[in-house]
Amino acid sequence: MARVAIITLKRIVARAVESLKFTNWDELHSACMQCTACNLHQTRKNVVFGVGNKNAEVLFIGEGPGKMEDELGEPFVGRAGHLLDDMLAAIGLDRTKIYIANMVKCRPPENRDPLPAEQDACMDYLRAQTMLIKPKIIVCLGRVAATKIIRSDFKITAEHGQVFERGKYRYIALYHPAYLLRDPRKLPETFEDLKTLENLILSLCVHTYRQ
Repeated sequence: MARVAIITLKRIVARAVESLKFTNWDELHSACMQCTACNLHQTRKNVVFGVGNKNAEVLFIGEGPGKMEDELGEPFVGRAGHLLDDMLAAIGLDRTKIYIANMVKCRPPENRDPLPAEQDACMDYLRAQTMLIKPKIIVCLGRVAATKIIRSDFKITAEHGQVFERGKYRYIALYHPAYLLRDPRKLPETFEDLKTLENLILSLCVHTYRQ
């Protein structure tokens, strides 16, 4: 058990060091654009790096690009993206006030969930983005992002809209917009979650609603 713990700690340290090597956005973007760390690079059309305010106090994280995102190189540009824009507008936000990224930067074939190895291969880029942005709040969009970022046994149906605190970040998970398109009955719950997020922003953030 002790040996396993030491190996795990070494991996955590190694990943942290890897994230620290990106000292600015240009270095990080260049490395990400050229990445071949997992098999997803073989089928991608574009790396979907992220979009929004690089000084954002609120970071939204999805699971991975879909077909339109892969074609255009920007996250959340299809029907789910339009719904996300509407969700943001409901609480006075837009893409200029937040930052949007994904756990993996390349589209998984047929829009399947990204495999654990694919998530791990891409996490250093997301960690580096988080370190450069320095958000106060991280919003996980959907089950896959929440189980990777908040807690491995996170239950999106039971714990969406709840606020979690770990280290210097507050976390909250929302239903993924693509899921809401499939099950609009969840929209009223999501509106309540958005109001929780709005109140969290008002209590923690300095400039999000002043831009």
